[in-house]
Amino acid sequence: MNENNQKQQGLQIELQPDKAQGEYANFAIITHSSSEFIVDFARMLPGLPKAQVRSRVILAPEHAKRLLGALQENIMRYEQQFGPIKMPEAQQGPRTISPFNIGGKGEA
Repeated sequence: MNENNQKQQGLQIELQPDKAQGEYANFAIITHSSSEFIVDFARMLPGLPKAQVRSRVILAPEHAKRLLGALQENIMRYEQQFGPIKMPEAQQGPRTISPFNIGGKGEA
């Protein structure tokens, strides 16, 4: 199959209505073994004692690296269009994507 045929066929992805709304996550934990990366996406809210995992994605190492590259490329494009993404100063504790201070108590 030549390159033109591949472009014409494209990749078709089916998005079911129940998945189309997505899941909001503001916390992620990534673990790995020799054969896979596991990404748990969770929602952490102030005043609640624990984060609830909303989705778990299991990736082969090669796919995890492809995801990293795709995220880097998309962040670059985003910042070119909207400006730099500002990050808060480094926080102590485990490295996660949580927007909250994990050690502190939240208030609702």
